[in-house]
Amino acid sequence: MSKFGALVMGPAGAGKTTFCNSLIQHLRLNKRSCFYVNLDPAAENFSYEPDLDIKDLISLEDVMEEMGLGPNGGLIYCFDFLLENLDFLTQALEALSEEYLIIIDLPGQIELYTHIPVVPTLVNHLTRFGSLNVSLCAAYLLESTFVIDRSKFFAGTLSAMSAMIMLEIPHVNILSKMDLVKGSVPKRQLKRFLDPDASLMEDNNNPNEDLPGGADPANTESVMGGGSFKKLNRAVARLIDDFSMVSFLQLDVQDEDSVAGVLSHIDDAIQYHEAQEPREPNDEIDHGDDGIMME
Repeated sequence: MSKFGALVMGPAGAGKTTFCNSLIQHLRLNKRSCFYVNLDPAAENFSYEPDLDIKDLISLEDVMEEMGLGPNGGLIYCFDFLLENLDFLTQALEALSEEYLIIIDLPGQIELYTHIPVVPTLVNHLTRFGSLNVSLCAAYLLESTFVIDRSKFFAGTLSAMSAMIMLEIPHVNILSKMDLVKGSVPKRQLKRFLDPDASLMEDNNNPNEDLPGGADPANTESVMGGGSFKKLNRAVARLIDDFSMVSFLQLDVQDEDSVAGVLSHIDDAIQYHEAQEPREPNDEIDHGDDGIMME
């Protein structure tokens, strides 16, 4: 029996948990079943209590106190411990039917799924090598305010592409918190960031870029705004453009249609609706004992 899930990821502050809450609310309003998994061992406050919480297995606070580790080292230790105890996930998920959407909320440390094989190992267990056979889609959130600083936007886009390559599962990239850029970024300009290409950096001209000798390496502001930095950003933009893998959806969690649109793309990526059994028109009509249809 197939299972279906969404792996919610992205840098810290991108709005992952807020998106999970909005997704759960939308699913419940539309009478769809969901199962909420929190895999952030430092998370504490939830609008919807997780159905499965990694803190029931291990918490970051305990690890930092007992092992003398910092936040990042403690987080990696927590995930290593989870990978040694994958029955914690398997036993909770294996009883779920194909009607459920499993929502997995990950922490914001992007090294877990960009260059440390922790989350890729977890994904392999959920999708390929374990008994769960979850049809999984990654939802990568990037804060929409990044579009104001194009170098920051392309750095975030590069991390999204890195996650796509590392995880090797269907991927939906999302510009979150769209309400924060309404009115400050014209809609026509914003559309250019939905399918990013190198021309976005070409438009970002710097008159000092072609000066001989480049920026003064002793001056931090000159380095970050000088020719070398611009050339690096343009090289990153061309790399992303050459791969042509990353495009974005817009998300405003306060807009029900926006949440529904993102969910529709996730459903298509995991082929959720194709696996559901068709219902007869009168399936939900209650018939009385005498066979007369009741309202």
